[in-house]
Amino acid sequence: MFSPATYIARRAELCRKIGNGLILIPGNPEASYNYPNNTYHFRQDGTFLYYFGLNLPQFVGVIDAATGEATLFGDDVTVDDIIWMGPQPTVVELGAQVGVVNTLPLDALAGFISVAVKSGTPVHYLPPYRGKGTIQLCSLLGKSPEQIFKEMSVDLMFAVAEMREVKSAEEIEAMERAFHIGYAMHTTAMKMCRAGVVEREIAGAIEGIALGQGAGISFTSIVSQHGETLHNHNYDGVLENGRLLLVDAGAESVENYCSDHTRTYPVSGKFTEQQRDIYNIVLAAHQQAPENMRAGAKYMEDVHRKAQITLAEGLKGVGLINGSAEDAVAAGAMFLFMPHGLSHGMGIDVHDCEAMGERSYDFSALAERAAASGTCIHRSTWVLKEGTVMSNEPGIYFIPALIDKSKSEGLYKGIVNYDKLDGYRTFGGIRIEDDVIVTENGGRVIGGDKKIPVTVEELEDILS
Repeated sequence: MFSPATYIARRAELCRKIGNGLILIPGNPEASYNYPNNTYHFRQDGTFLYYFGLNLPQFVGVIDAATGEATLFGDDVTVDDIIWMGPQPTVVELGAQVGVVNTLPLDALAGFISVAVKSGTPVHYLPPYRGKGTIQLCSLLGKSPEQIFKEMSVDLMFAVAEMREVKSAEEIEAMERAFHIGYAMHTTAMKMCRAGVVEREIAGAIEGIALGQGAGISFTSIVSQHGETLHNHNYDGVLENGRLLLVDAGAESVENYCSDHTRTYPVSGKFTEQQRDIYNIVLAAHQQAPENMRAGAKYMEDVHRKAQITLAEGLKGVGLINGSAEDAVAAGAMFLFMPHGLSHGMGIDVHDCEAMGERSYDFSALAERAAASGTCIHRSTWVLKEGTVMSNEPGIYFIPALIDKSKSEGLYKGIVNYDKLDGYRTFGGIRIEDDVIVTENGGRVIGGDKKIPVTVEELEDILS
């Protein structure tokens, strides 16, 4: 949690952007694991954290955009609660921690919102991403679930995204702390990597580090010898010499700011010639990308596409692509080798602002607004700003099902060397990822002089 002044300033800026009406920002409730009182590790809503800072369930923030007045809705604990939870701060005390003077019980929220609705005052809200959140909004606003999503506040979506994307100095410091946790996680995984170890042993060890040093993992860790499966959450594999282990994992600082890193390395401790060749192609794209991550750059054209060209040039060098790299990229052939984007926003959520982004909603009707805003919630029109934090995660994957589908459909004929590609069907995949701060002169990798081993030589040294 930052100082009260930080949250006061953020809410004031949001009011300037919205202008009028009520801004409704619900926090998350607990989520049950397998019965009501057995809950998942609590994770607060990122936007609630950003404007109200409290990492506790069952709170709702409301801001009057016209006056700037904020109200925190929540309940003081009862004696029954204290038996299970121990003494807790009062809602008044919690409000003071984030610069909120006005507090009301949670059951007063419905009446508060009802007065606004009946008077015709706009109530701005973001699209919910949990079932309980949808039900809560339906009840408060008297709308069906379909109406909730149809009538979500586009103004608020873009205002929040524009603010959250550009990080302050104190946010960067929190992300640096998350990096150091990630560093410990990844170097531990490397030191544990040897034949006979079960993937879950590594997953368990690194997730323990995340919880021991911060607020836990920033997403479900990927620890797999099947790197060609982009989000592989199965940890049953036993490490085997000759295979590559891909570890994609990150942590949250105590302020809930995130890190996200990926490294891929040989179980045996030494890359084969084929593995080294492909690894160095990915590494070249990874090392080159920050140069293009400068303020004013267009993500798709200046960052993602240039990384694809670097990958295509490397694949041409090993005979997997024919013709020019530019032609391969223009034909869409790089989707066969890297079927994901180079970057996503980073911050208080590991895919920052994605709950209101293009992966959740159809942005075709918002194309003009998205282009004018240029935020990370619509990557096709994303224009980088100084202070933006983004991932840098090129990869090359050999996915047999995708190879077979593309070949059978006659895709990329004359560009992809399908005959030679047969020799990579059991290769797996390689991804390399770090987090980058956009500056006027290019990207600065979070971590400064300290970096997670990344070159072939650095990896083989720590693995030995």
